[in-house]
Amino acid sequence: MDSVSVKDFLPTSAKEVAALGWDYLDVILFNGDAYIDHPSFGAAVIGRILQQQGYRVAIIPQPNWRDDLRDFRKLGAPRLFFGVTAGSMDSMVNHYTANLRLRSDDAYTPDGRAGQRPDYAVTVYTRILKELYPHVPVVVGGIEASLRRLTHYDYWSNSLKPSVLIDSGADLLIYGMGDKVICEVAKAMRNGYNAKLLRKLRQVGFVADEAYVSRLPENTIMLNSFERCCSDVDAFCDNFVKMEVESNRLQQDAVLVERTGERYVVINPPYTQLSQEELDNSFDLPYTRLPHPRYKGKTIPAYEMIKHSVNIHRGCFGGCAFCTISAHQGKFINSRSERSILAEIEKVTHMPEFKGYVSDIGGPSANMYGMHGRDLSLCAKCVRPSCLHPHPCANLDNSHARLLDLYAKIGRVKGVKKAFIGSGIRYDLFEKDNCRYLREVIVNHTSGRLKVAPEHTEDHVLQLMRKPSFKLFHQLNDDFKRICHEEGLKYQLIPYFISSHPGCTEEDMKRLSHETKSLNFHLEQVQDLTPTPMTLSSVMFYAGKDPYTGKPLFVARDQESKRRQKSWFFK
Repeated sequence: MDSVSVKDFLPTSAKEVAALGWDYLDVILFNGDAYIDHPSFGAAVIGRILQQQGYRVAIIPQPNWRDDLRDFRKLGAPRLFFGVTAGSMDSMVNHYTANLRLRSDDAYTPDGRAGQRPDYAVTVYTRILKELYPHVPVVVGGIEASLRRLTHYDYWSNSLKPSVLIDSGADLLIYGMGDKVICEVAKAMRNGYNAKLLRKLRQVGFVADEAYVSRLPENTIMLNSFERCCSDVDAFCDNFVKMEVESNRLQQDAVLVERTGERYVVINPPYTQLSQEELDNSFDLPYTRLPHPRYKGKTIPAYEMIKHSVNIHRGCFGGCAFCTISAHQGKFINSRSERSILAEIEKVTHMPEFKGYVSDIGGPSANMYGMHGRDLSLCAKCVRPSCLHPHPCANLDNSHARLLDLYAKIGRVKGVKKAFIGSGIRYDLFEKDNCRYLREVIVNHTSGRLKVAPEHTEDHVLQLMRKPSFKLFHQLNDDFKRICHEEGLKYQLIPYFISSHPGCTEEDMKRLSHETKSLNFHLEQVQDLTPTPMTLSSVMFYAGKDPYTGKPLFVARDQESKRRQKSWFFK
């Protein structure tokens, strides 16, 4: 890789803006993470997409919100709008453990320092900007804004919170992956804030009055109000079911509306998934793939983990109850072309410190690349949250042939000694009686430890998690040991497990402990459930019931109960 200079990055200071010869900025992005110019980091992607469209974009990473607010003032007001994101994680998940203790580090900050972003970062940043620049539009996006777009359970305050639009005062919210809509937003604002144009866009949310809502089309879905959800847990459950069912559609056309006080939060339906060409474009932009030079001499842990990795697709049709991926990236798989992937691999081989080892060829789930319904007309009629649970869909093309072919081509790229698979593998996707993919991963793409996520051993808990029976893990374990024996490999299978999921009792954890010991596993990849906004698990945790069936569930809510459940991992 050729040497890069500060001019190769989006500017982060007045000095850098001046060095580019700019006398104004179109968009200024405020980001809770350090600025890493890499396609794995959303703010960099949005900035580069806007740059490609001819806009002048700057980024302010991790602004100080506790001083005289000079970081919020230093570049002045943009011509079009401010963009705000908490970063690659919800700021509360970033800050606190499942037992509500403050974390001592932050992987998205130089040298892993904690405390460089506020709690509820989207709301804090937006309120500051609206106070300083009341007439400049603020557009919020990213994982925190996306998953808090409507009434949601907030584990950290143990309460329901209204839409982040209400809390923050933002003018517009972009949910999901913003590659396409961000350009439409910028275009609509080219002559100033144009509510009429902006409210016609897909994949945005905004606050409106009763007069606007009264003119919406007949297929509008009126959700229960925030106030009713707070007083009636069944109303909150009903809202979640309606939202999730709608989000599972291949083509979404309904507008969602939720009243809060005298205002209405309006969520327009999303765009259909990007075409392969559009997705390739987002990854093909001229990223330096490096942290900004302002961090010279410092280590950013999250970057160290992914700097030699390549993401090959977006989306996940697994539908796990505790996971936010499908709610943010979508249920349907959006795969990059081989050309785009191989071009990025080529760039990785020229990076500083690259020694021939690609750390991960993956995605939200490592082995969903190129998978889709055989007959999309059937997919268009389906609202299942998962293509794998309670059983794999008969219409699913789960062939791993495309992925195996891609692995072979990556292996032939000059400079690549080995490409690892670090992302999680869905073993319930394996084709029956065919261990070809598993053997390829074990022999050629594993460093000695293959990580998978059964999550629990008890079937009634797994049903609530939307995960397959533990019997399937037994089969995987047998196949893994057989292949390792045949290949002369002394490798380990590393399973992930979760405690304190709704429906899970201490007795269930006791059985998990005994079951895994009988298989000679010494558990190390374990975690206590953190109920995150807009997941089925968080709704069950708050409501104490399954929102689909109304069946009551045991929930370990207090920290002592959660501690006891987790302790069984180590007995």
